[in-house]
Amino acid sequence: MVKTEDLIDAQAVAGLLRLSHTNSVSTYLRRYPDMPRPVLDLGAGRPRLWLRPQVVRWMRARQSEQLSVGGES
Repeated sequence: MVKTEDLIDAQAVAGLLRLSHTNSVSTYLRRYPDMPRPVLDLGAGRPRLWLRPQVVRWMRARQSEQLSVGGES
């Protein structure tokens, strides 16, 4: 069951990922195949919604990977 308070739009995803534009979320979806996909996508020009916990987990995993890769240099 999905908690409605966990649903976030592209603007909130951009905010979590510290992206300056909501359009960058679409770029991330193409660039990173492991990025969580929207749980609701009503098509072009229509709302897309993600689950906040999934996006936060993905973001933290990427940060951990970047720190471990950065530490190996």
